[in-house]
Amino acid sequence: MTEYGKALSVTETSIPGLVVFDLPVHGDARGWFKENWQREKMTALGLPDFGPVQNNISFNDAVGTTRGIHAEPWDKWVSVATGRIFGAWVDLREGPSFGAVYTTELDPSKAIFVPRGVGNSYQTLEPDTAYTYLVNDHWSPDASYSFLNLADETAAVEWPIPLSDVEISPKDLAHPRLADVTPIPPKKILVIGANGQLGRALHAEYGDEPHLEYADRASLDLASPGLASARRWRDYGTIINAAAYTKVDVAETPEGRKDAWAANVTGVAALARIATENGITLVHVSSDYVFDGTQGRPYREDDPLCPLGVYGQTKAAGDAVVSTVPRHYVVRTSWVIGDGNNFVRTMASLAERGIDPKVVDDQVGRLTFTEDIARGIRHLVDTGAEYGVYNLTGAGQPQTWVDIAREVFALTGHDPARVTGVSTEEYFAAATSPVALRPRGSVLDLGKLEATGFTPEASTESLARYLTRTV
Repeated sequence: MTEYGKALSVTETSIPGLVVFDLPVHGDARGWFKENWQREKMTALGLPDFGPVQNNISFNDAVGTTRGIHAEPWDKWVSVATGRIFGAWVDLREGPSFGAVYTTELDPSKAIFVPRGVGNSYQTLEPDTAYTYLVNDHWSPDASYSFLNLADETAAVEWPIPLSDVEISPKDLAHPRLADVTPIPPKKILVIGANGQLGRALHAEYGDEPHLEYADRASLDLASPGLASARRWRDYGTIINAAAYTKVDVAETPEGRKDAWAANVTGVAALARIATENGITLVHVSSDYVFDGTQGRPYREDDPLCPLGVYGQTKAAGDAVVSTVPRHYVVRTSWVIGDGNNFVRTMASLAERGIDPKVVDDQVGRLTFTEDIARGIRHLVDTGAEYGVYNLTGAGQPQTWVDIAREVFALTGHDPARVTGVSTEEYFAAATSPVALRPRGSVLDLGKLEATGFTPEASTESLARYLTRTV
């Protein structure tokens, strides 16, 4: 008999992500009513906001009807409309929980969320049983599926009705044992801008696992009208956008303005649309240039944006676009140093060649090394940190550009007194082409990021290691 009057509650199982819900069923002499799926209440209890796109119903008229153990590359919300079933779930995902088993009975007062890659099977315990399931993807012959034999000795499911006495399809009986199952891989991660300095750092951080893909402009054009069909986007869990137009001064020219808006806004909007429609987490890298640098204290994530130039305007617009994606991380950084040409390498080269540079002394910030950005991004994604905006720069005491230049000279064995400090106006006084305004204060507050369990390395320590490795 279905139990009436339960409180809505959730129970964790031995399989990660597989959760059972007790549902309030309200009944009287006329029958019963329940809220079979209620997004607001259930997500508040921890149910993933999995975005179902299809509702299926399965009906079995005979007791003992048994369906095979199938694992699909989508999430399912399974509940019973009438009758009662015995369910068996086996984790067929890559990872340490592969092969874990969980069983329970479902009636109208109990439902279960089945994450992608967890195999499920049902045995009917009452006649005329109907169960329903919501799924967050459409069936495709190109998707990856896994199947497990109902009688597998390793899983050792204790079926209420012996398999010899029930109705099973020949196809289900022919499925492989657990030792021969092909595990369901994780959802794909796509890194865009793979040939840039941050893209290369992300490649070094993530490696070449089969579910990792790296794309440059030649292999994925964000301006293409066919972008929506360029990939089977439902197979992707995360897109990391490491591509951007970063020519700050050129952006002040008519042609540069056009290119900056195309890359930093139009292309980002196309990604945001795809991420929203397919339930993908979008990671977008932003900049301290979204601020004017006059705050007088480290900038927090919720401070109003006030860019000074075209580049900053496009980055601010891109941030706004990405913030509309339900699953998003905007990673705001500053003074980025990677494996290409950059300020640190230039200073080291000048020191070695005996050139005494003049360096700006009225802009304050922290260096951020691409390997630290890559580590921070992976931390946010892997830990499932709350979606939103995060400042991610090097830690430690803020410095001016002249401070950093002198430190580079000292670390490479040269006299730091050879570096002369000048104002921003003095530095650019002889420029013959447009020069973008720079924020004078680029220090970003790291408290929100550190609260997630990630502490960036001090910029001075990263600088010393970088010079040891590259100079």
